Amino acid sequence: MSSGRGLFRRLASVLLLGWALGFLWFAVMLPQPAGEQRTDAVVVLTGGKGRIDRALLALDKGWAGELLVSGVDRHVRPHEFALEYKVAAARMACCVTLGFEAVDTRSNALETARWLARKKVGTVRLVTSDWHMRRAALELRRAAPEGVTIVEDAVSSQPSLRILFLEYHKLLARLLARAVGAG
Repeated sequence: MSSGRGLFRRLASVLLLGWALGFLWFAVMLPQPAGEQRTDAVVVLTGGKGRIDRALLALDKGWAGELLVSGVDRHVRPHEFALEYKVAAARMACCVTLGFEAVDTRSNALETARWLARKKVGTVRLVTSDWHMRRAALELRRAAPEGVTIVEDAVSSQPSLRILFLEYHKLLARLLARAVGAG
């Protein structure tokens, strides 16, 4: 009986150590901004400071030709967005799509995948906060049309320990769900 408890303790210790080392990696090695690599399009997931500004910079610098802003509040009108972010009407008309369907990271990925397929995009720059990038990229890779290359362009932030803790566990849950085929 005691050998069973000893085995359980060792297994629990290994799992706890793996969890702790994984969290340390997750918190310390946050994804970084991408360089000036050219992509067909850029998609930004709303919700964090500096995200939309970074995506508009990619558009303005010619790093991408079109922009999808995924997860826009349904009450925001295109002219309000243009005023808020100082986007010229011609730029809005040609190159900026506001996506109103997404309410979370998974639906951001689905909304983006549909837009990528409709636009026949081969390469896309994904813009979101550094702490959110791993899960957002995981979801987008799952949903995107086959053959789409995703360039991760993280917006640097100063996430709290609480945000890192929650996001780490959301990522683990998605990875576990994927491993068992539930999501």
